[in-house]
Amino acid sequence: MVCKEEIFANKIFLNSVLPLLKVLAEERGELKKSFKNKTAVIQISAKDLEGKVATHFDIKDGVWTVGKGTVENSNLDLELEFSSIVQLNDFFTGKTKKLPKIKGLRNIGLLAGALKALMAMSKLLGASSPPKKEEEKELLVKMYFYLLSSGISQLNKAGHPDISNWTKKSPDRVFAWAVTGKPELSAYLRVKAGNSKAGRGEYKRSKPFFTMRFDTVDSALGILLQIDDMIDATINERIIMEGAPEYGAQIGEYMVLVGSYAKGEYKKG
Repeated sequence: MVCKEEIFANKIFLNSVLPLLKVLAEERGELKKSFKNKTAVIQISAKDLEGKVATHFDIKDGVWTVGKGTVENSNLDLELEFSSIVQLNDFFTGKTKKLPKIKGLRNIGLLAGALKALMAMSKLLGASSPPKKEEEKELLVKMYFYLLSSGISQLNKAGHPDISNWTKKSPDRVFAWAVTGKPELSAYLRVKAGNSKAGRGEYKRSKPFFTMRFDTVDSALGILLQIDDMIDATINERIIMEGAPEYGAQIGEYMVLVGSYAKGEYKKG
């Protein structure tokens, strides 16, 4: 039987990490070129006791749409099928080099593009130091913000005890991540009475209850890549906690929790 920690990690990979392929395909020039004018359905799946869990991508003329759950085989152009949830988790955390079963080998160009995108995402999210190019720095910050907001929400939906207990006690509140002067680099999480919803971009319906704001892209990467001290960054206003400081510490803990699953730094049962 798969332990709860593996299930939590799998939720992060399927519903928070893999959807970032859309971001890469839209913003990385060479990847955008790989899928230009292409129309296809790609699925990444893992077998479990109930059949399969999966994330799929419906690409129409190079435009990506992310879908949760499985697609009928007859509608698929390419599928990367892992033998188990554990194999998928281990693959995306670099603990195994065993490749998934590939269905759709006849479309070599599509397969090459998909693998190229996966490798690019793995390299970017696995970075231990900031990229050199400014556009790459901004892309990494954006992807991390999306991952963190979605990841916290996914852990809540999966019943993670710490996060689900927090959301059950919470009134309607919005927590946000932002970089000053760069509204395109932002994400948010809305929680209310046990429910949660992640969003990309600025929350515009009202002022967020709490915002973790960074003064620059470099300051954001310092915290996201865990190469800067959060207390020192707060004292020197590289991070501005717009809201009660205790919420900054709480959100910081959940950010670390999501990161531990995404990097495979969790205990297996």
